[in-house]
Parts: sequence; C-alpha cells; structure tokens
Amino acid sequence: MANLGLAGAWRGPSETRRGKARPCGPTGVAAAAIGSNTGMKPVNPNGGLVYSTEAGRMCPVCRSPIAQCTCRKSAAAPAGDGVVRLFFETKGRGGKGVTVVRGLGLADAELVALGKKLKAACGVGGTAKDGVIELQGDHRERVLVLLQAQGRTVKKAGG
Repeated sequence: MANLGLAGAWRGPSETRRGKARPCGPTGVAAAAIGSNTGMKPVNPNGGLVYSTEAGRMCPVCRSPIAQCTCRKSAAAPAGDGVVRLFFETKGRGGKGVTVVRGLGLADAELVALGKKLKAACGVGGTAKDGVIELQGDHRERVLVLLQAQGRTVKKAGG
C-alpha cells in the first residue's frame, strides 16, 4: 500500500521514507519506475526493440535500424492471378471516393512509378503503397484504358 511521506509526496510501494528504492518482486524492477520517464525504452509486444536513441526507429523483424533494414528491401512483389482489378471505394474516407488499383504485382519502386504516371494522366492526387495504387476520385474508365494500353488484363470490380 502506498504511503504519504513528508510534505504529502506520494511514494510508491518500492520507495522508503528516505527516498531509496528497494527491489520489488523477483525481477528487481521498482514499481515506481514502470511507466515513468526513467529512460526505459519501449519494447515491441513480440520482444523486439522499437526505438533506440542512437539509431532511431528499429525494424521489428531483423532488429536493425530502419535505414539499414534488409528484410523489407528483399520482400518480393505480391503474386497475383495476373488480373488487375479497379475498385471505387468510399469506406473509411469520410465519404470521399477513390479509385483503387489492385493486383499489379509490382515491386515498390515500379508501383510508385506507375502510380505517378496514372496520377499525371488523370490530373489527380493519390498514393502508391502496399501493392495498391489509390487515385482521388472516380477514374476507373481512364485507368482501364491506360492499363490495357500497357498490355495488362484489367477488370472493373466492386461498386
């Protein structure tokens, strides 16, 4: 049970009246140190280091700094059935519609380059990430023609 020391200062169960911490439990971690700003680094629930003050963000898979991570660079392009599908979605976007292009099966650099060409051809903004290209607005017809001109099999899917 926590007690109040002199001047009403709260003392945790691991602190004595003189301010010295005594070990709490089998690990020896003082209960007052948990959750406070004592320099403890956050940890991944899977057991890996998330952030280091020396290197910044850490990759949870290979546990190296993100700038030197090799596991993300070696990730292969997602395999698909060879059919590019065009969707028009509004869900989770505050009612704004976007054209979603899935099933391209390209690496990240190629996906970003194709996304840039499609955005320029449609005159809109958008993004290319995680194997998907999103264009703001309903541009399924124009994207269908552009991708078919590249020799891809394209289908309109969804709403």
